[in-house]
Amino acid sequence: MARVIIDNKDGPTQKYLLIFGAFVSVYIQEMFRFAYYKLLKKASEGLKSINPGETAPSMRLLAYVSGLGFGIMSGVFSFVNTLSDSLGPGTVGIHGDSPQFFLYSAFMTLVIILLHVFWGIVFFDGCEKKKWGILLIVLLTHLLVSAQTFISSYYGINLASAFIILVLMGTWAFLAAGGSCRSLKLCL
Repeated sequence: MARVIIDNKDGPTQKYLLIFGAFVSVYIQEMFRFAYYKLLKKASEGLKSINPGETAPSMRLLAYVSGLGFGIMSGVFSFVNTLSDSLGPGTVGIHGDSPQFFLYSAFMTLVIILLHVFWGIVFFDGCEKKKWGILLIVLLTHLLVSAQTFISSYYGINLASAFIILVLMGTWAFLAAGGSCRSLKLCL
């Protein structure tokens, strides 16, 4: 869309439009995550009022499913964007300088899918506990991972920093979902 808007004339303007688009996209995704949480919460309460004897699915389980859904959608979009880059003509990637772009894109897609699962769990936990700062942290880490490509042209560094965020968010999601060292030992 950025190329069409500026008629393929101005590279820096195109880059700034892409950055703006990424920020708007992340904000909209997180707003949808919140709306989805509210919808699931209302549905759960409605199920409890209709069938008081039956237990509704836990919000932890719904957070996992929601995060997985967001992750798969994000992964599909990433995959389609990468495929469109491979068809040419033009440069590969945003900066056009890495022959390993497709390899990095594949790994980054996997990281993004897992991050969405973890963000979903942490986000829903923050909503349940009414700790709104947690939602802000999810939004900011989502923005950071999405903006890395614009900040640095080194895809390996971007992947490594996204992986660090993945490990931190995964640990947080594990603890928010009720995980402990004892349960991890039992699982292993």
